[in-house]
Amino acid sequence: MRIDRPRPGDGPLLWRLARDSRTLDLNSAYSYLLWCRDFAGTSAVARDPAGRAVGFVSGYLRPEAPGTLLVWQIAVDESIRGLGVAGALLDGLSSRVAAEHGLDHLEATVSPGNRASERLFASYAERHGATLTRELLFRSDEFPESGHDAEVLHRIGPLHF
Repeated sequence: MRIDRPRPGDGPLLWRLARDSRTLDLNSAYSYLLWCRDFAGTSAVARDPAGRAVGFVSGYLRPEAPGTLLVWQIAVDESIRGLGVAGALLDGLSSRVAAEHGLDHLEATVSPGNRASERLFASYAERHGATLTRELLFRSDEFPESGHDAEVLHRIGPLHF
């Protein structure tokens, strides 16, 4: 397994990974192409031995808090879930972002009840000796479509690389 930057050609595979996760909000296919072009520096792809994308994490540095990496989405192909790929993606990405830009916090939003994501971010905080705090970021009634779950902000830091 190799972890590197996404390329625009990875966009369709990332869109499929997000769709097949059945838990992520699916953005347009076009947005994944743009993400792979414009946010490759703050995103990562896990590649199988043939170079095919089998997992990804997309993120960005918050403009008003440039030392904070917000993880937008993370997905791993169903065939390799549970093998530590998501954790490796987070570790690889945060190390790269820390070296290139500086990094002191990682943030992600998680819908209540998404135990896999809650465990992923708790494990990341533990591996990095950082504190994990949680607070409601968006209530479900703040979303324009009905039935959207609330989003709880998971903030991890301070991080030291």
